[in-house]
Amino acid sequence: MPQALPARRVACPRPGGRGGRGGAGDAPFVVPTLETWAWQSVAACRGMDSSVFFAPPDERSEAKHSREAAARRVCARCPVREACADFALRSHETYGVWGGLTEKERARGRR
Repeated sequence: MPQALPARRVACPRPGGRGGRGGAGDAPFVVPTLETWAWQSVAACRGMDSSVFFAPPDERSEAKHSREAAARRVCARCPVREACADFALRSHETYGVWGGLTEKERARGRR
């Protein structure tokens, strides 16, 4: 299994930040380097429709649970599931299923 590569973090604000300065609670901006994203080249979801992993507007509860279950099935067979989940947690990704973890599960892990 490929190992997760560390993301390079720099001291710069997130795009669209407040006056060019990040707040105390802002996560460092992750610089998208080839090394940061290398794990994606072997991900089970590569080339799939992203709608399996990201909710459409106004998604109802039953449809959400069904979509998330389908995403988790893909993630369960993925050789880089841990690297994906780790990336989403470190970069404070707020949308979608990453590495088998939903938005709520990742939020709980950051508390």
